[in-house]
Amino acid sequence: MFPPAPVWSVDGIPDLSGQIMIVTGGNTGIGRETVKVLYVTLPALSLSLIMSLTQALLAHNAKVYMACRDEGKANRTISALEQETGEKAIFLHLDLSDLESVRKAADEFLSSETQLHVLFNNAAVMACPMDELSKQGYDLQFATNVMGHFFLTELLMPALRAAASSATDKKARVITTSAAANYLYTINWDSFKDGRARRAMDINELYYQSKHANVVVSREVARRYGHDGIVSISLNPGQNSLFGGRFPLSSVLRSVSHTHSTGNLKTDLQRYLSGFRKAWIDRILYPAPMGALTQLWAGTSPETADFNGKFLIPWARLGEARKETGDPEVGKRLWEWLEEQCKPY
Repeated sequence: MFPPAPVWSVDGIPDLSGQIMIVTGGNTGIGRETVKVLYVTLPALSLSLIMSLTQALLAHNAKVYMACRDEGKANRTISALEQETGEKAIFLHLDLSDLESVRKAADEFLSSETQLHVLFNNAAVMACPMDELSKQGYDLQFATNVMGHFFLTELLMPALRAAASSATDKKARVITTSAAANYLYTINWDSFKDGRARRAMDINELYYQSKHANVVVSREVARRYGHDGIVSISLNPGQNSLFGGRFPLSSVLRSVSHTHSTGNLKTDLQRYLSGFRKAWIDRILYPAPMGALTQLWAGTSPETADFNGKFLIPWARLGEARKETGDPEVGKRLWEWLEEQCKPY
């Protein structure tokens, strides 16, 4: 029912000196823990130490940009992380729901850096009220979780290519956080902007769609840029292992998804939940540091450098996404649509 104890630990992370990384949404939840561990290593890491990530921290030497929307919250997190690790992350203003903001964030980064070794496309929103749309009028979940990350990745591709060309292993990485929800929906092509098709879906289905599309885009990045040394990996950071293998299309699984679409992880992603559902979920969730483990394996381990186009599951294991995510025709169609929407910005 639940993922087995991890075999890999952050002890397996090599020295990251000289490497430049971006974590989107890094001021809360899984992103915060990823930023923290990119700066630190925990000795003799066990399951309990993963869950706390507060004991015996040692400097780990990555240069990390925390890309998020709320500067005040980000600066408080940066200060807290500096106290815990002795290292300081760099704030990068980014609102993924606004394509103009994505462009500005990429321009700001590229004005300071010529290389990017790892891009963690981590940020997400979930179960937003139906009336909430992005600045450009798209479904807020699709705009934030899919469109913003697609555009950011494309804009930063020159820095990723530059890092790959100079790296010892000739590789740079794009790590995209999906969810177990990728198994629960495919793509409704008429639902990206507000209208009858979108309103016919519920807010959970809109989230499932965005997480499915995350894997589709990640695999298309792998197809298009793998020859340049770009390793694109998508992952489920901590959802119930019931979702981690092949997907049985059953009403039981779908009913479980309504409580586990946020994963087994306690993060800010659950902020729109309320009442009994939130109270029940809070009792069964793992701490956010557990979710960072699979991201860190994907983004730093020498073992995963050959996992281009793959999908990972908790905790730090190779798994399978829903089979439709690997359809190259779907990938091509979604990519071309995203390119067209982002072109004005």
